Amino acid sequence: SDGQVKVRGYRIEPGEIEAAIRRIDGIREAAVTARTEHGETALYAYIEGRKSDDVRAELATRLPAYMMPAQFIEMSEWPVTPSGKLDRRALPAPGGSADRQAYTAPRNVTEMKLCALWEEVLKNGPVGIRDHFFERGGHSLKATALVSRIAKEFGVQVPLQDIFARPTVEELASVIQDLEESSYEAIQPAQTQDTYPVSSAQKRMYVLQQLEDGGVGYNMPAVLELTGPLDRSRLEERFRQLVERHESLRTSFETGPDGEPVQRIHDSVPFQLDEAESADTFVRPFCLEEAPLFRAALVKESDERHLLLTDMHHIISDGVSVNTLIKEFGELYAGRSLAPMRLQYKDYAVWQRSFQEKEGYQKQEAYWLKRLEGELPVLELPADKPRPAVRSFAGGSVSCTLDAETASGLHRIARDHGSTLYMVLLAAYNTLLARLSGQEDIIVGSPIAGRP
Repeated sequence: SDGQVKVRGYRIEPGEIEAAIRRIDGIREAAVTARTEHGETALYAYIEGRKSDDVRAELATRLPAYMMPAQFIEMSEWPVTPSGKLDRRALPAPGGSADRQAYTAPRNVTEMKLCALWEEVLKNGPVGIRDHFFERGGHSLKATALVSRIAKEFGVQVPLQDIFARPTVEELASVIQDLEESSYEAIQPAQTQDTYPVSSAQKRMYVLQQLEDGGVGYNMPAVLELTGPLDRSRLEERFRQLVERHESLRTSFETGPDGEPVQRIHDSVPFQLDEAESADTFVRPFCLEEAPLFRAALVKESDERHLLLTDMHHIISDGVSVNTLIKEFGELYAGRSLAPMRLQYKDYAVWQRSFQEKEGYQKQEAYWLKRLEGELPVLELPADKPRPAVRSFAGGSVSCTLDAETASGLHRIARDHGSTLYMVLLAAYNTLLARLSGQEDIIVGSPIAGRP
């Protein structure tokens, strides 16, 4: 009701951005709207009085990167309602006048293919060869997706940092032409067998779960508020359809005869929508040997208000997978059918196992074994209690909100160094640990998402 929108996890008020734009000299009028396409929400700024490039550059010094609009559209006439107010719903869709004025067409086959890949990843076209990847709504995960599409299309491996250092099609095309070709191998459906190898990410999770000894550190719970009349049987049936569609929701894990973890995919697994008293009692440990590693429950607060609780183990899912499940659940609940899936996650695990037997992987493995040989450093912090003999994941969390000036400064450091905010914060965290411990060699564990 207060006009807030959520963009890539941040809560943003478009009115704040409008106010910042209006403070720029020469701006006569401004409006900022949010549009959702292909499941992604982006901000768009409509301006009059200054060139879009000038406004973008000046606004970048005043706002953090996550508040920067994906596009700036120059206006000469504004749509108004019969009462004379701005008609936001009648503002032109992105891809209007400003984009066409700044558009520079591709000049060769490489640039043409790259423009098409950008449009696939950004879902925001048309793309000209001088458009800036991150100013058009790109971020690190989209950059990772772009790298994999380039590998498939051109047969070359572009380092992720090159997307940051050369963020236009024109610059990236020159990089691609100088790279050596490397073989691209598409993932194929695996042959049917009793058990399948696990991926390296699953193996890591399996080992960590044994260390945690039945804890909930790798559970992925979520709570959704449902309002209005609820068709419980329909809800339960749609969950069963998802479980049937995705092998990961029918997978269990065990130790194979050679001591290595393997995954077993079951033809069917028991699933029912449970009743829960509260969200607090819902989250509990999973047994990795028992499928499904996914559960859901309802908390009834009134006839027209329920809480839908879901939980799954990280070994079968991640942040990207969750978005896929939510989107598909919505489609199924609305009565729409989904196209059949050619590949499942186990097909990737089998493909990765074959990749690990190749020379390129073995060279990487040899490098890291050499880099990490000898005794690994243990962080010695000046804590008020000794490190426990048995590793434990027990602990708390402390949240704080940075003031706007500090947040803006951090984003500025990232922008100046061609990095992401995540890299800046990780560097700061390492520096803090080094100051506290007096050590220079520090190991930090970090979540990853498709980052080599």
